[in-house]
Amino acid sequence: MSANNAPVTLRDYRELARRLVDPPVWDFWEGGAGEESTLAANTEAFDRLRLNPSVLRGVHRPETTVKILGETWDAPVAIAPLALQTMAHPLGEVATVRGTAAAARVPVIVSMMAGRTVEDVAAEADVPLWLQVYCLRDRELTRRVVERAERAGFGTLVLTVDAPHLGRRLRDERNGFRVPASVFPANLYAADPGRDGFTSPAGHAGAEFDPGLDWSVVAWLRSVSRLPILLKGILTAADAERAIGAGADGIVVSNHGGRQLDGVPAGVEVLPEITAAVAGRVPVLLDGGVRRGRDVLAALALGADAVLLGRPVLHGLAVAREEGVARVLTILLEELRDAMTLTGTGTVAGAGPELVRPGAARPSPEPTEIAAPPGTAPLPGTVPMETAPAGTVPPAGSGLWRGDLHSSVSDPVMDTMNFLNEVTSRYPEAISFAPGRPYAGFFETEQIFSQIRAYLDHLAAQGATPEQVRDAVFQYGPSAGRIREIIARSLRADEGIDVPPESIVVTVGCQEAMFLALRALISGPDDVLIVSSPCYVGITGAALLLDVELTAVEEREDGLSCADLEAAVLAERARGRRPRAVYVVPDHSNPSGTTMPLAARHELIDLAARHDLLILEDSPYRLVSPGARVPALKALDRGRRVVHLGSYSKSVFPGARVGFAVADQEVVDSGGRTVLLADELAKIKSMVTVNTSPLSQAAVAGALLAADGRVSELNRETAEYYGDAMRHTLACLERRFAGVPGVRWNSPTGGFFLALHVPFRAGNAALARSAQDFGVIWTPMSYFYPQGGGEHTIRLSTSYLTHEEIEEGVARLAEFIAAERHADERR
Repeated sequence: MSANNAPVTLRDYRELARRLVDPPVWDFWEGGAGEESTLAANTEAFDRLRLNPSVLRGVHRPETTVKILGETWDAPVAIAPLALQTMAHPLGEVATVRGTAAAARVPVIVSMMAGRTVEDVAAEADVPLWLQVYCLRDRELTRRVVERAERAGFGTLVLTVDAPHLGRRLRDERNGFRVPASVFPANLYAADPGRDGFTSPAGHAGAEFDPGLDWSVVAWLRSVSRLPILLKGILTAADAERAIGAGADGIVVSNHGGRQLDGVPAGVEVLPEITAAVAGRVPVLLDGGVRRGRDVLAALALGADAVLLGRPVLHGLAVAREEGVARVLTILLEELRDAMTLTGTGTVAGAGPELVRPGAARPSPEPTEIAAPPGTAPLPGTVPMETAPAGTVPPAGSGLWRGDLHSSVSDPVMDTMNFLNEVTSRYPEAISFAPGRPYAGFFETEQIFSQIRAYLDHLAAQGATPEQVRDAVFQYGPSAGRIREIIARSLRADEGIDVPPESIVVTVGCQEAMFLALRALISGPDDVLIVSSPCYVGITGAALLLDVELTAVEEREDGLSCADLEAAVLAERARGRRPRAVYVVPDHSNPSGTTMPLAARHELIDLAARHDLLILEDSPYRLVSPGARVPALKALDRGRRVVHLGSYSKSVFPGARVGFAVADQEVVDSGGRTVLLADELAKIKSMVTVNTSPLSQAAVAGALLAADGRVSELNRETAEYYGDAMRHTLACLERRFAGVPGVRWNSPTGGFFLALHVPFRAGNAALARSAQDFGVIWTPMSYFYPQGGGEHTIRLSTSYLTHEEIEEGVARLAEFIAAERHADERR
């Protein structure tokens, strides 16, 4: 593969997905029935078709819209039903409808065997939703699912008629394929929670699908729903006639992706005879083998009203969640418009049989490698070329396959900051509300030397010999840190947190403190960390690296609800899992800026005691925020329920990379001996970073000593600066957005961040438009929702911009939001 091309075809995305997905899951997606001759025929039949160009037709902007069943689509393409999309990403079908909406207004057909409920999907859908139906032996269960979909706003039913049971799929048999335990058909669970046995798709189908269906099933389905009904799985003109006679409102020509009976024809091969028999009485859609825009045009020329796009959607979902789905659909539609232009086809209705001719089959070209140009960041949503399926042996000297690396390195959350950095570097003139970095004007180069000198003088004054003073900055020192006593005094003076120095571990920033705490507390696959959602991506990333299971509790408008948290704890225990800790940022949180009230803090500590939980408290913005502070959770902690995670990145200077963990919980070993949790964290640290840089510790200690331990006093002027920047930002937002429909924001009293709700999807694509066309950068809040959410909210950082930059940035943001609202109205 070439290393100089970004992903530009659906085949490219297939190759990327293949390298990310576990081989048995990949075989489940990509495999077909029997020897897979029909599976191959689906794409080969399109390869044999040739398009006849027609020149000098003046087709500059071809019109792709179509009207089917009374509804106008942006293009003659719908998303095919694909079961259990949560195997590609936990958001599954929710991400698919989001990604589809970002590319075009076309229907998404949601499988009855979806991994997300019809209600979940409908809540996120800005596109028409259709429900694919298997008529089960249990007609009552089938009816309940259909009724729920209709109540949720689904507009059409697609009854699959070619699956009395699942075809014999040899890849799955050889792999002994089982659906992962975390994946299940959510609509059947929601409709009938007592059922199980979903791990074997073939076994479940054999037990639950009704093999005795006949044409009367159409009338039965009509009796339980008023929605239009299409029949999917028609491959002959005779069955098309029978379908219309039975009352079907449309037909989907399909061989089930080559997954039922091997040896049947490709859908596009039989399409002309079926459309001739139907003669326009009902819409005819084609499913199977569509991989290029010219395939869509060929299908239209042979009589189809539209096509369904299947496996490529899974590929996009696996590679880059909704952004990948959007990109896959965008590529297909760009190719369709290109083919229409170059064949002189001005409208979809203008594609007739004279447009196609048969041709000799040719093998498809090998996909090109996906990589960024030299010296640039990889394209978001792609993986570098040194990737392959797990277990593949790379050629000698070619490096490593990503498929053999830990799965966390391919998770989209690990690329969020890289994407922001790429956008910022690509548009250096843009005003950026993205980074939550301290204002550099308060830092002086010489202060580092004076701080280190103050610490060394302190050691000497304490009686250290010159050799000991020298060792304090030149040698490793203890893993738990050299400056624990100084930190303990500072915590007493500033926070009212009274803990012994030995309960503190000095870390490389707060990120390492999180990592150590998770590694120590989460001991097995059934242990769970609970986080508020949205939450800081650092804890999400640490959990990914350590294979820690996360459960997210979505915050309300006023922050985390203890009632919601308790419900999550009880739900996890009901599943047989053990909630171990809850991570919170109680003060001016990143990303939302919310602060937990005092009453809620007491309630949280009581809840932790009641349910034997620990609280991981991370509050980096407390001491750089103006005004009175609510007591820290650790200051209120009387039962040693709180592990306090701290950092001097915001309050001293970020380059120090010094943080700490206060872990005064007692740990009892098998012999009855008691040590502190901090001792266990120090053991882990000794095998990770060994120790925190003594020079960095010296610089931080000198700053603490100079302020007599009161970091709040050290940062009085800094806190006022940040508070003023926040107030000015809020005032600018009020001037620009007061009364604007769909725009609202919170009003933090400190910290660096606030959340702005907007009336459109604020993802990476919108961010790129904002940076390029309007010169303003922000952070999509969806980055901070580990289990989905926040698509209509952006995070603004106010920390380091001048008043003039804030005013100009908010003005540009107002222009961008107005343009997006106008574009949404046009769509």
